[in-house]
Amino acid sequence: MQRVMARQRLIFYYALFISLLLTLLLGCSRQRDENWQLTQVRHHLPDLDFALTDDQGQKVSAQTYQGQITLVYFGYTHCPDVCPETMARLMLALSKLGDDARAVRILFISIDPARDTPTSMHRYVRAFDAEHVTGLTGTLSQVEALAKRYRVAYQSEKPDTDNRYEVMHSSAIYIFDQKGQAQLMATAADSADNIAHDLRILLQPSS
Repeated sequence: MQRVMARQRLIFYYALFISLLLTLLLGCSRQRDENWQLTQVRHHLPDLDFALTDDQGQKVSAQTYQGQITLVYFGYTHCPDVCPETMARLMLALSKLGDDARAVRILFISIDPARDTPTSMHRYVRAFDAEHVTGLTGTLSQVEALAKRYRVAYQSEKPDTDNRYEVMHSSAIYIFDQKGQAQLMATAADSADNIAHDLRILLQPSS
């Protein structure tokens, strides 16, 4: 029964995310450019701005990653399926960029700071790609404020007797340019090819 209720809540939050996405799209007076494969969010989401702790235990901010294209994903290290699948898709996208991937940084921001310490985040991101991925964590209030800033829906289940629980969350990937300006959003429906395609455009000096 608990599993059924958890899945029902997951469906609810997925629906909430879709609702937010539709609201965003309908409210955008954007110019449709057929060259883009992902959702354009320029001028409709705030610039990258945060102060967190990275997986090396260092205090970092958005300014730390100025000059790089940053892909921001909110997840957690105990995630059983969505987070590993998303990270694998991002790794595939970066592999398609070749040497240009050096100008791209993935920021994996924990929505489970109670369990995701810098050490556990470090182990997690290294399992994917320590060169291009940085794990970020912080206090509960820091994470909540940042999630609200980018309209990320998430909720933790009640822990069991072994303190095990899942965190239901939306799975959007937010893409910021070298100046930290929000440009694109990728969803679960966007393939690695789609993501790589648009990253190549952002990497062009004239983009």
